[in-house]
Amino acid sequence: MSTAKNININLKIWRQKNAKEKGGIVDYKLDNVSTASSFLEMLDQLNEQLINSKQEPVAFDHDCREGICGMCSLYINGRAHGPETGTTTCQLHMRKFKDGDTIYIEPFRSKAFPVVKDLVVDRSSFDRIQQAGGFVSVNTSGNTIDANSIPVPKDDADKSFMAAACIGCGACVASCKNGSAMLFVGAKVSQYALLPQGKVEAATRVQNMVRQMDEEGFGNCTNTGACEVECPKGISLENIARMNREFLKASL
Repeated sequence: MSTAKNININLKIWRQKNAKEKGGIVDYKLDNVSTASSFLEMLDQLNEQLINSKQEPVAFDHDCREGICGMCSLYINGRAHGPETGTTTCQLHMRKFKDGDTIYIEPFRSKAFPVVKDLVVDRSSFDRIQQAGGFVSVNTSGNTIDANSIPVPKDDADKSFMAAACIGCGACVASCKNGSAMLFVGAKVSQYALLPQGKVEAATRVQNMVRQMDEEGFGNCTNTGACEVECPKGISLENIARMNREFLKASL
């Protein structure tokens, strides 16, 4: 038997036409929101209401709505992805809120994540960091070697898989007082550094990715730990320490 019910909520949403114009909080009232709906479905409902009243709908990022693509990026009531730890915005449901609640919704804030429109930010800086070194070069001329033919210690494989769980959503950056991307970069460096396939290019990889991170304007890490707490995939701070060790080795 379903326990879903309808609630009425007050929304305070950041609206901004483009990167050049100033934005601000706009108030909306939304009634009859099912607690069984997801947070993004609630925004769909709001947009339907706005369109029906000839108003501009709220722009927001989304794609898979399954918590794996990293597209959703909302700052909800002062937390990246909202009040539920270990959950992406798209997997957050309205049962986490009460009738009459006021919900603040803002974009992820960072110099390196400029606002495109409303709640949409440009996270292409992450793509450029990945392109700088987040890959393994493989000979595809017909002489490829099966990756499974190279033994990998179970502990290393597990840690690599855990680092690879990073979906690149940017919650770490939005949560950091310094706007640091070191958890993201640390995870991407670690997933290769732990495997034999990634060791060949390990030095150039970490140097190039860290250099690109700095060029994008991200801040440095001061070990506050907010990034790990707010990361929906629970990426560990150990990956930042591993990246620092890799960078030091590459610099010697």
